[in-house]
Amino acid sequence: MAHIPIETVPYLEAAIYLPMLLIVLEKDHAQIEAGQFKLKRPYIFLIDEARRNAEEDLKKTKAYLKNRSLKVVKGQRDEMFTEYHFHYHQLMEVRRYSNIRLRNHVEHLLNFYLNKASNVIQKDIHFESQSILNQ
Repeated sequence: MAHIPIETVPYLEAAIYLPMLLIVLEKDHAQIEAGQFKLKRPYIFLIDEARRNAEEDLKKTKAYLKNRSLKVVKGQRDEMFTEYHFHYHQLMEVRRYSNIRLRNHVEHLLNFYLNKASNVIQKDIHFESQSILNQ
């Protein structure tokens, strides 16, 4: 029996996880906007930068899937598992993911993208402080 090529699985899974991450980032953005923070802008910038990076990766993922005739369709969901259907040409493979695994992986991605955004901010701050010192 033919299977989905193994090298495509990370892209198929990214098509599952990245949209979930974007939902989390959007909700967090709204919470901070509505919250009682004295200085909201740094948090908003961090989330927006993380969201931009995740959106860019999702765009690349979708292009990869399209170029290789791959598709992910969400199937049934219960309190323990969510099914995803991976389509490749005429082949369909069903995979079940634990909802806990999905949540944990999205949390891992949240850490990754926030750290990546933080590094961008730190570089900007370093550059600005060097510019100020050189004046």
